[in-house]
Amino acid sequence: MYTLGVRDSFMIAHSFQGEAFGPAQGLHGATYTVDCEFRSTNLQPQLNWVIDIGEATQILKDVLSLYNYRNLDQLEEFQGQNTTTEYLARVIHDKVLSKAKMLGFQGILKVSLMESFRAWASYESD
Repeated sequence: MYTLGVRDSFMIAHSFQGEAFGPAQGLHGATYTVDCEFRSTNLQPQLNWVIDIGEATQILKDVLSLYNYRNLDQLEEFQGQNTTTEYLARVIHDKVLSKAKMLGFQGILKVSLMESFRAWASYESD
């Protein structure tokens, strides 16, 4: 299995609904480091890559720009949702994968959001 990884970061504000979230029910900020791993059993013919590293970097940057420095509570896309790290990993995954497929990417994508060096969440699909 071949893997190409790219990394970026973004900052958001949000709050959670429900007593289970304790003090995180109040508005708070988060800075995420985001890793995207594009995996494939085969390299693209003649090019010998999983996906162009420049294109992969730009895709991730474009997707994260939708949320960077934003209060997610105010975005229609997230109304009624708890924007947990796991949930955001899936949202970012789906947007990155959609754009990557338009460039001919065929493989598995894993998106990981690191809240800190101690805590992270990932979403992966084929």
